[in-house]
Amino acid sequence: MTAWPAPYASRPVTAVVRVPGSKSATARALVLSALASGDGFIKGGLLARDTALMIAGLTALGARIDTDDPAAWQIQPITGDPAATTIDCGLAGTVMRFLPPIAAQGEATVHFIGDQAASARPMLPLIEALAQLGARVEGTAIPCTVTGPVTGRTVVIDSSASSQFISGLLLAGPRFPRGLTVTHRGPAIPSLPHIGMTLAALRARGVDIRQEGSTWEVPACPVNALDESIEPDLTTAAVFLAAALVTAGRVTVPGWPAVTTQPGVRIAQILAQMGASVEFSADGLTVAGTGQISGIDLDLHETSELTPVVAALAALADTPSRLRGVAHIRGHETDRLAALCTQISALGGDCRETEDGLAIHPRPLQAGRFCTYGDHRMAHAGALLGLRVTGIRLDDVACTSKTMPEFPVVWENLVR
Repeated sequence: MTAWPAPYASRPVTAVVRVPGSKSATARALVLSALASGDGFIKGGLLARDTALMIAGLTALGARIDTDDPAAWQIQPITGDPAATTIDCGLAGTVMRFLPPIAAQGEATVHFIGDQAASARPMLPLIEALAQLGARVEGTAIPCTVTGPVTGRTVVIDSSASSQFISGLLLAGPRFPRGLTVTHRGPAIPSLPHIGMTLAALRARGVDIRQEGSTWEVPACPVNALDESIEPDLTTAAVFLAAALVTAGRVTVPGWPAVTTQPGVRIAQILAQMGASVEFSADGLTVAGTGQISGIDLDLHETSELTPVVAALAALADTPSRLRGVAHIRGHETDRLAALCTQISALGGDCRETEDGLAIHPRPLQAGRFCTYGDHRMAHAGALLGLRVTGIRLDDVACTSKTMPEFPVVWENLVR
């Protein structure tokens, strides 16, 4: 694979960057549309590798999804029990954790496969939860096999490795014959706002879901059909906005929502803490850099997807940084803590793993190869470092197709 030379910014970047729709919101909209009581439309949905795998998986289970019009996808829901099939999860956490509970609604056997690295992603708590509900699951990770039907109603799960375990169960819950009561028992749930996104998506479709502490109750009920519009992906936007801080430039992302359930919205606050000027207006969110990047002490437990971009900024900062609360990202697309330490250190930086995060002491960086481990967020971190350091080459920029296939072209245009 040919290495991609990360563009170096010889002057401040100035740009308006339109980012595609939210991956998390698109995944939830697709699942609920496939479980709905009638046809619906999704407008502004993200079409990238993860969502393409989700579309293929739902189609295999019996939904009909027409994406010929990229501005408005039409979804005809699954009728009857899900079909027996094989579903490729790739490396997508949403696919491997949202679709098994749907597959368990019928008596057919559904096989789940994925990329080689998918087998390292946590799945056992979800598998044990489905077994508690009466389904039969063979395997403890991807690949695995799910055979329904679900007969139970109550499940206790440790979701400390991923909030997606709970979201996957809640999304399917209205279609379980007796509904669902799910209780989390264990250490704190990471990325908790993503469960908030799931609750909002269910309630928007008429599901009267109730929460008391770490217990959620979902009634057995219809999921209303809906025409849904997807917001821009604020986590993907983070790397473009961070480019303004790195280069003392100015970047605007249009369509930034005034109110949102996306955890990535926190990037605006983080960039301001690290030295940027941040302005929200009718034009969108605009970030301007001052030429200085301040180190930060930050708990990213609820917004851990931002860790690679923030770590790259910290490596370029004027003062040390400490990123906390993200031990669980060792089980993301790759072990992101080890990957960030290895790659920043290989470029001459001082990045060390802690029990739950990273300690970064800025040092001059040098040219070199930056390995992405097939992880789109790692590629974002490498591209960001390349703005300030000449001669950085990413081994696999194509992995950004997971959430933004056009990333390399948009990034090059941003800089050049």
